[in-house]
Amino acid sequence: MNQNTGYESVANIERYLRKVDYIIRKKGRVILADFNITVPQFSALQILINKGNMTIGELSQNMALACSTITDLIDRMEKADLVARKKDDKDKRVVRVEVLPKGYDILEKVLNKRIEFLSGKLSDFKDGDKERLDLGLKALYEAMKNESQD
Repeated sequence: MNQNTGYESVANIERYLRKVDYIIRKKGRVILADFNITVPQFSALQILINKGNMTIGELSQNMALACSTITDLIDRMEKADLVARKKDDKDKRVVRVEVLPKGYDILEKVLNKRIEFLSGKLSDFKDGDKERLDLGLKALYEAMKNESQD
């Protein structure tokens, strides 16, 4: 393979990853609307579930949003029974955001709907093709994961 063809392949990969990401995000917003949850609320749930209970400041840093924005977000999520503010066990001055059972339930249902959507789009793929795609995307992620704090 010549250098130009290699560049074209990488350019195509980047373009198609961007297009697939756009479609998944667009479909994801439709799914979230079905569960009456916003994109920032869903993101906050994912971060809190994956990284554990956090303070408003820690969540603010993880979401790259102002503390005041996160405070408003958490207020709305508390009203929807998705999260609760709890005093830290070790330092009662510290308040942590904890995901409630309804938050876990919604996250699981949304992710299952997203998997169903993707499964439908992959239904014509042969098992070997799915496995190669899985391995290729995993390898790409492994090569890139240190670029992000995700």
